Amino acid sequence: MTAEQRMSMDSSTVLAFDLGAGSGRALVGQLAAGPDGADVLRVKEIRRFANEAVRIGDHLHWDMLRLFQEVKAGIRQAFREGYRPATLGIDTWGVDFGLLDAGGELLGNPYHYRDPQTEGLIGEVIALVGKEELFRQGGLQFMPFNTVYQLYAMRKAGSPKLDAAETLLLTPDLLLYWLTGVKICEFTMATTTQLYHPEEQRWNVELMRRLGIPERIFLPPVPPGTRAGRLRPSVCEELDVPALEAVAVGTHDTESAVAAVPAQEEAFAYIVCGTWSLLGTELKRPLLTAETMELEFSNEGGVGGTYQLLKNIMGLWILQECKREWDEREGAAAYPELVEAARRAEPFRSLIDPDDTRFYAPADMIATIRDYCGQTGQPVPQTRGEIVRCVLESLALRYRQALEQAERLTGQCFSGLHMVGGGIQNELLCQFAADASGRPVWAGPVEASAIGNMLVQLIAAGKCRDLREARRLVARSFPVKTYEPSNKADWNAAYARYLKLRGSRA
Repeated sequence: MTAEQRMSMDSSTVLAFDLGAGSGRALVGQLAAGPDGADVLRVKEIRRFANEAVRIGDHLHWDMLRLFQEVKAGIRQAFREGYRPATLGIDTWGVDFGLLDAGGELLGNPYHYRDPQTEGLIGEVIALVGKEELFRQGGLQFMPFNTVYQLYAMRKAGSPKLDAAETLLLTPDLLLYWLTGVKICEFTMATTTQLYHPEEQRWNVELMRRLGIPERIFLPPVPPGTRAGRLRPSVCEELDVPALEAVAVGTHDTESAVAAVPAQEEAFAYIVCGTWSLLGTELKRPLLTAETMELEFSNEGGVGGTYQLLKNIMGLWILQECKREWDEREGAAAYPELVEAARRAEPFRSLIDPDDTRFYAPADMIATIRDYCGQTGQPVPQTRGEIVRCVLESLALRYRQALEQAERLTGQCFSGLHMVGGGIQNELLCQFAADASGRPVWAGPVEASAIGNMLVQLIAAGKCRDLREARRLVARSFPVKTYEPSNKADWNAAYARYLKLRGSRA
C-alpha cells in the first residue's frame, strides 16, 4: 500500500461482516458528531447475501468458498461506494471449523453444525470422561454440535482429514486467513469448542489425547482486538482496493452482540435473539459449579476479558422453519402477517418446550409442533396464527425460566432484560418476554453482532477507550424500545402449566 493510499484510510470508519446461519451482511460503521457534539456511530448495510447449507450424500456442509466470495464482494462494494475503512472484522456463528494441510490448503468442505454425524456422541464422551469433569474442563452446555463432538465423530469414522491436518481454523479465522494469509485462533471462538479450559485459560490437551484429537492442530488463542494482518496482495489486486487491515474482533457473533448491549449497569441480563436465543449475564470469571451444569448453562469467553454465563435456547429457528414450510406449500407468508395472526389468536391455548430435541432438525416442523401438543394432551394448533402464538408464548416462558435460573446461579436480581439482535423486530415476542418475566424489556439495537464487531475495531484503533465506553457509544447512537409487562396473573398461570409440561422446577 502506498503512502497516499494509507493517508486516504479513515480511522473513524470500519467494515464489519456478520455471518449468521441463514444470511450474511456487510456493514460500514462511521463515527460522526451527534446533536450534542459527542460521537455517535452511524451504520449502513451495503451488502446482504444468503448462507445456504449444502447436502452432499449423508452430510450437511457450509459453502465456505461462496461465503469467501461474498466477503470479497463486500470489501469491493465498500470502496466502490466511496468508503475508506481503516479496518475490517468478521464474526460468525460458533463451533464450526475448517482443517488445513501443511501447505495451507483446505481439507474438504467444513461440516454444518446440524450435520447428523454427532448424534449420540455426547453420551459416549461423557462415559469416557465423566459428566462433571467434562463440564469443569470445558464449561459449556452439552450441545451435540460442539466442536469436540464433531472432531470425535471424525476420529470414530476414521477420517483421514485429522491425520493430514496441520491447522484447525474456526469459521471466522478461516475467512481471515484466506484474506490475509495469517493464521490465528480468536479467544471467543476458541471457548465454543468445549476443548478450551476456561479456568486454566488453555487448550485442554489432556481431553484431546483421550479422544484421539490431534493437539498439534490448535493455535494459541489471541484476545479480541488483535490485529490479524493486511489483505494479501493478490486480494488487493483482484478487488482493486488498498491493503486493508483485518482485526480479530469478538469473532463469535454472540459475543459481538453482547458487546453491543447498551447496558450501563454493572450486572445485567440479556437475550441475543435470532435463530438461537442466547440468554445470559456477563461475569468476570467462569462459573463452573455443579448447579451451573445441572441447569445447562455455558461459560463462553467474551470481549474485554469477560465471560458470558448463558443458556442456548432454540429460538426463532422453530418459527423460521414453519415459515419455510408454509412458503413451500401454501405460498409466501410475510412475517408481519404471521405475527398479526398470532396476535389475534387465543392466548395460552397450546405450549411447547422449545428445547425439546424433536425441534432441533425435524423433517416437518409444523407436524412436529402439532404432534407434541397432541401427545401432551393439549389442543392441537391448526391455523398459522395458533401455531405462531404457541411458539412465541413458549419461547417467552422459556426466557422467564432461564432468567430466574441465571439469577439463582449468580445471586443477582435483574431489574429488566436487554434484548438485541434481529429477533427484536418481532415486537410481539418482545412484549411476551416482558409479560412472561414480569419486568421491562429494553429492545435494541437490531444489528447487535455487527455493531459489536465495529466496537472492537474502534477500541483497537483507540477510538473507544474500553468496552464500557463503547457501550455508552451504542446507547447514544441507537434507539431502544421499552416494553412494560402486563397480564401478570394470566402469565403466571401459563408459567405453571409450562413448568409442568417440561417436568422441571423453576
